[in-house]
Amino acid sequence: MMTDELLIKFLLKETSDAESELVCDWIAASPENLNHYSQFEKIWTTSKNLAADRPVDVEQAWVNFRQKAAGGSKPVVMLLNPLAKWSRIAAVFALVLGAWLAYTVLRPENYKEILAGNTVKTELLPDGSELTLSKRASISYAEDFKDNRHLKFQKGSIFFNVAHDKSRPFVIDINEVAVTVVGTSFHIRHLEGETEVIVETGIVRVSRNGEELELRQGEKVLIAETTAELVKARNTDQLYNYYRSHLFIAEGIPLKRLTSTLNEAYNVNIQIPDEQLAAEPIYTTLKAEDGLAENIKTICRTLDLKASMNKDQISLSRTK
Repeated sequence: MMTDELLIKFLLKETSDAESELVCDWIAASPENLNHYSQFEKIWTTSKNLAADRPVDVEQAWVNFRQKAAGGSKPVVMLLNPLAKWSRIAAVFALVLGAWLAYTVLRPENYKEILAGNTVKTELLPDGSELTLSKRASISYAEDFKDNRHLKFQKGSIFFNVAHDKSRPFVIDINEVAVTVVGTSFHIRHLEGETEVIVETGIVRVSRNGEELELRQGEKVLIAETTAELVKARNTDQLYNYYRSHLFIAEGIPLKRLTSTLNEAYNVNIQIPDEQLAAEPIYTTLKAEDGLAENIKTICRTLDLKASMNKDQISLSRTK
C-alpha cells in the first residue's frame, strides 16, 4: 500500500532506487493512482510558496491535512516523535497543510495545447523532451510541466523522445489508457477508437482499468475501445514511422493497414470493400513527397487493382 510519507519522500528526491521504482509502478497501476499523485504533487508544489510565513503546529497540521484530504469523514490520529528521523517529514506535512488550504480555491489545472496543422511539427517541452507530431495531431501538457510531467493525448500520431528524470515520471493520458515512462523513445497513434504504442528504446508501462503491461524495445500494444485486455506483441514493420522518415514502408503488411496510414497522412478516405483484398499482404515503399495520386497508382500496379472515386471516397478493388 502506498503511503503519503513515501510520496513526500519521493517529491523530496530522497527515495532509494527501489523506493523510486515502487512509487513509479504504483503511479502507473491505475488512473486513480495517477490522479492522487498529480493532486498530491500540486499541493506540494504550491506549499513551497506558502509555508515560509505560516507558523503551524506540526502534529496538528498533519492531523488537519489528513482529515481534509479524506473529506473530513473520519477522525485521524497520528503521533509524531519530534526527535525521530520523521521530524523533518512532519515539518513537510505542515507545509502541505498550508498548500491544501490554497488548493481548495485554486482553479483546475491548466494545459497548453500543441496542434500540428498540415505539416509535421516538432516541439520541445519545458523538461527537454522532444515530440514529433504527424499532420493534424494534437496533445496538451500541464502548464507546470517541469514539476508535473503530465500530458493529455487528443489524436493523431506522435513520436516521443523523453528526457530522463527518475523523480518525475512522464505520464500520458489517452481516455482510459495511461502511458508512463522515465526516459525513453516511443510512438503513440490514437485514431478511430484505437490506440497503438510502439517502443523504440527503453521501457514503457501501459495501463488500463487496473491492468498493466510493460513494453520494451521492439514491442507494441494495440488497444481498441472494445478490447478486454492488454496484449503485447513484437513490432514487425516501420510503417508507423512514416511522418518522421517520409516513407511508407510496406513489408508484407495487410493492404488495409497501408491504406489506413495513407488516410491519416493525406486526410482522405480510402476504402476496400473486399475484406479478403483488405487483408492481402503488400510489398512496396511509397514516398510521401510523391503525393497521394502517384502512391495510389503504385499500389494498383503492385497488386493489379483499380481505383474509383465516389464523392470524397476512394475505393480499391480487383481488376478482375
